[in-house]
Amino acid sequence: MYTIENETLRVQVNPLGAELSSLFNKSTELEYIWSGDPSYWGKKSPVLFPIVGALKDNQYFISGKTYSMNRHGFAREKMFTLIHHSHSSMHFEMISDEHTLQVYPFDFKFSIVYTISSNSLSVSYLVKNRGKEMMYFSVGGHPAFRLPLTDQLVYDDYYLSFNKNEHTGRWPISLEGLIESASVSLLDNSNCLKISKSLFYKDAIVLKGLESDEVQIKSDLHSGGLSFSFKGFPYLGIWAAKEADFICIEPWCGIADSVDSTKVLTEKEGIEYLNAGEVFERTWMVTTW
Repeated sequence: MYTIENETLRVQVNPLGAELSSLFNKSTELEYIWSGDPSYWGKKSPVLFPIVGALKDNQYFISGKTYSMNRHGFAREKMFTLIHHSHSSMHFEMISDEHTLQVYPFDFKFSIVYTISSNSLSVSYLVKNRGKEMMYFSVGGHPAFRLPLTDQLVYDDYYLSFNKNEHTGRWPISLEGLIESASVSLLDNSNCLKISKSLFYKDAIVLKGLESDEVQIKSDLHSGGLSFSFKGFPYLGIWAAKEADFICIEPWCGIADSVDSTKVLTEKEGIEYLNAGEVFERTWMVTTW
């Protein structure tokens, strides 16, 4: 476990998956990251790469070949190398190898940089195409925030507040983990979504085309909360394991296959691409109070 720390925050990251394991605010004396209780969900903040969500039949086609990959890709199961470590930042790196090439035929370098400033943590994903051909990929975050943040409150005391009014529905997820073909009503000219455990009984809330690029987790009964910025991420997932005391805010560049997917990677909704030698970068940020 590696640590960065300032007067306000202490952040810990596990090199396995370069996974955020602790976000502690010394001023509020609050831990914001889920405990990882395996009886509900044993992860804390897995990184999703080189796919987000599930593939139809766990397969995709590229260059006339068929490949198999499990949900959310392999980065969360890989040991990352710590490249740089200062008092305020940590830089982790994973490079393609013979094992990744068996399931994902692209030569890449994937870096994750954690940086703290005052009461905020920023998390940057950098993907470099080290090959000679076009590279196709998705990337996203999956941080799980502990709720309630204090023993004086309960889960239902919290709500999500977006920074703009929204007119979006949620895109249901099939039993196979695929995106259904039509959305259902969720937000109608509102920026507020009440949090309840029943929201996630049918899997994650998947949102497309949001006007907002920031959402807050708040309660009117306690001052503790957080703001989550996801500028540059076209999709947002919101999820919790059934009856678990956390909520995931998931910024995605990419999305699970749809139920009518062709499985062709180049035709996949939300797929990102890089020419040879190019670098892709996105950053999300969480501010605690």
